[in-house]
Amino acid sequence: MIQASKLIAQGRGLAPVLLKRATTVELDWDVRQKSRFSATDSAGRELGVFLPRGTLVRGGDVLVAEDGSLVRVLAAPQPVLYITHCQNHGTPFDLTRAAYHLGNRHVPIELQPDHLKIEPDHVLADMLRAMHLIVHAKDMAFEPEGGAYAAGHGGGHGHHGHEHGDHGHAHEHSHDHGHDHDHGDGHGHKHAH
Repeated sequence: MIQASKLIAQGRGLAPVLLKRATTVELDWDVRQKSRFSATDSAGRELGVFLPRGTLVRGGDVLVAEDGSLVRVLAAPQPVLYITHCQNHGTPFDLTRAAYHLGNRHVPIELQPDHLKIEPDHVLADMLRAMHLIVHAKDMAFEPEGGAYAAGHGGGHGHHGHEHGDHGHAHEHSHDHGHDHDHGDGHGHKHAH
């Protein structure tokens, strides 16, 4: 098994010829949101991927294996709900409203100017249809937003100095000393106080 513990977001800085020669690995969203997983590349090599905790792997990212070889990540087609507004009765704003309601439910969502994509959920599909949106089940690549909690591309999934209703307390404090402490949210942040 070959280990890969480095990720180059979207292959930035790599020559196109290197990307062309790279093997590929096709991964669905469930795997790409994990920082540790195993996969088989297009050359049949077993890969053990060990990335920094909280890393999101996107289609187009490049993994660097311990032997220096490059492996280009492809977003695998997977079941999704493809959501569009009704041309006859709705407006593009209906998609904005739907994104708001889905975000309120912390649903991973891919936002595009003319459509939304979410993972299959019949309750959400019914809610969206009741909002006069068109919902189709398709097999497509799924690249949900990193959201407000992602620390940049491929970044973590931590809370960063904001108050959020579910926690019942703010993450900002004023003390005259610095220390680490855990808010009980499983993220154990370091705060400067």
